[in-house]
Amino acid sequence: MVQAGNFYYTDETDLPATIPVFPLSEALLLPSGQLPLNIFEPRYIEMIDDAMAGERLIGMVQPSLDGAMREDGRPKLCEVGCIGRITSFAESGDGRYVISLQGVARFRVVEEMAVRAAYRVCRIAAFLGDLEAGKGADEVDREGLLRAFRHYLNANQMDADWDSIARASNETLVNALSMMSPYGAAEKQALLEANDLKTRAETLVAITEIALARDGGEDGAPTLQ
Repeated sequence: MVQAGNFYYTDETDLPATIPVFPLSEALLLPSGQLPLNIFEPRYIEMIDDAMAGERLIGMVQPSLDGAMREDGRPKLCEVGCIGRITSFAESGDGRYVISLQGVARFRVVEEMAVRAAYRVCRIAAFLGDLEAGKGADEVDREGLLRAFRHYLNANQMDADWDSIARASNETLVNALSMMSPYGAAEKQALLEANDLKTRAETLVAITEIALARDGGEDGAPTLQ
């Protein structure tokens, strides 16, 4: 069971078969994660209006990584995205919406639907295993993940709230670090598609180690930007 806002998602009947999608490159939403968004394009304003009038669910998905386009000139979509529930909504006063999404479950795009709306809608198959909160968390190499995180912080002369990190569950830690990671679209998609928390943590560590090695300074010290 996953709680998002005031709603509990327990099984397939709680999830939609079709969902409006928001294609956004390098944006990563994971189950139980929080993603703030600034909505200003008219088609996505319409999408949020419709979502708020319904189940408050939209799908976050990246445009296809190879840049492939549909016949209508829109980019094709990656096969896997994440359902998010709108848990916070505010109007800016200048025509924008400021919202926060909480991840519910990942999905696979089955097909894109022909609709009259300006935004895009897909038929999806949800990853029902994501409704088992904390699945695989006990197998996460927490020390290895934190070690890579420390190396990244040191490379960028940054600090962190280590008290909060110490209190965070493995699930929260893995997903939060994955979502805040500064990597590109391909890396974000790999993190999204990882089978479980253990694999996601290992993927994040590997990506971080590669980035640190690639961007190491002449004296061998990492200088990741």
